Amino acid sequence: MLSNTMIEALNEQIRIEFESSNLYLQMAAWCAWKGYEGGETFLRAHSEEERMHMMKLFTYVGETGALAVISAMEQPKAEYESLSDMFKQILKHERFVTSKINELVDLAYKEKDYSTLNFLQWYVAEQHEEETLFSSLVDKIELIGHDGRGLYLIDKELGKQATAAAGQ
Repeated sequence: MLSNTMIEALNEQIRIEFESSNLYLQMAAWCAWKGYEGGETFLRAHSEEERMHMMKLFTYVGETGALAVISAMEQPKAEYESLSDMFKQILKHERFVTSKINELVDLAYKEKDYSTLNFLQWYVAEQHEEETLFSSLVDKIELIGHDGRGLYLIDKELGKQATAAAGQ
């Protein structure tokens, strides 16, 4: 049985994961608007992945006998200065999500809620992967550059990554 504090914290994480899904979907729309087809495909897939993260939490809360609550979300930013700017903001966002997962892990540990602690380990590993992925993409964009050919190559790379992830 979850404590009220843990239920509130998990429901807050549900909101954060849902906001992440909406953020990446809005970013996909921006990519489509700017002609970054690979970026659009990549971010649409990432939006679905974030929704899956939300649903995993939603299901866990329900399985514990608590009420999962979907709360109001902020409207995501719709426009970006550049592809580089957008991916830097994604990396910043993922670091924020990691900090929130770490707070949940800390709470579960303090409350000796070992079931939730065990459940959250998947998110800890997932956030490590997310930060590594987006840090790498930011580095690649900076390395390749912001001219037309560089952006074309990055967009193609994003499309390949989305296709590869879908095949797993």
